[in-house]
Amino acid sequence: MRLSCAATAAAMALLAAPAAHAQAWPTRPVSMVVPYAPGGGTDIVGREFAAILQEQLGQTVVVENRGGAGGHIGTMAAARARPDGYTFLYAVNSNVVINPHLYRTDGLDFATALIPLAQIATYQYVLVTDPRTGLDTLEKFIAAAKARPGELTFSHSGVGGNNHLAGTLFARAAGIQIEHVSFRGTAPALMDVVAGNVTMNVSSPPPAVPLVREGRVLAIAVTGSARSPAFPTVPTLAERGLGEATVTGWHGVFLPAGSPPEAVERLAQLSRQIAQSQRMHAALAKDGLEPAPDRDRALFTRAYNDELLLWGTRIRTLNIRIE
Repeated sequence: MRLSCAATAAAMALLAAPAAHAQAWPTRPVSMVVPYAPGGGTDIVGREFAAILQEQLGQTVVVENRGGAGGHIGTMAAARARPDGYTFLYAVNSNVVINPHLYRTDGLDFATALIPLAQIATYQYVLVTDPRTGLDTLEKFIAAAKARPGELTFSHSGVGGNNHLAGTLFARAAGIQIEHVSFRGTAPALMDVVAGNVTMNVSSPPPAVPLVREGRVLAIAVTGSARSPAFPTVPTLAERGLGEATVTGWHGVFLPAGSPPEAVERLAQLSRQIAQSQRMHAALAKDGLEPAPDRDRALFTRAYNDELLLWGTRIRTLNIRIE
């Protein structure tokens, strides 16, 4: 009887061992890839999201900036990261629904390579100019561009990104020729306007808001269907008869395909909660962004896949390709 009891106790200990050693995700720091340079709109809002997430997880969230190619380099790196739940992507829509149709993906299918978790924010772009140019209205900018075709320039955070497409669509709708200048992020693209090296920048709101308030750049138009709460006196392009140049964007959180279900579900749940929290709403308002629709993971996934297909059709129709 004594031997039998010992054997039973040993068997129970073996059965309990996995549970005793198993720990809920995460058990160590988590990396969040931001596919742009520090200081840009995605980075600013992403870091605010990361700070709240860190408190919720009880683990450090390390922000990794991997800029270049309109966010494609960092997005590819995140999609190919080890799917252990410890590397996730904080992206804008152009990274995951436009870039896959513009850049080489080396066989990576974005529809299956990334798991959409939650949408964090929505926003539109603002066209800003150097005050020293005297181009303080949209009408003046268009007139100057028509008078000096090819001389005016606009900067953006990378070819194929939403702000590059917004600037290109604006030029096409206005019937003007302006030269684009590509940077590895919005912050350096904006600072070249401040320095007087570039005439105009198409920026997401977070890095532009403080510069506009300080008078270092002038906001002349926004690209949404309605005026931006951050720039209530600035007209939309649609108000000036350029509605075909309307462009909006969003921020979202993704994990590499194959990540553990517990990481997927917990990060999705926390991300959605953070996106709808008053603290995040206040941060978004300060940065000139708006809250995302409150969607569960299934609805966000459906919206993401629909947009991925939509942009695929548009890019093929326009016959645009970046090597």
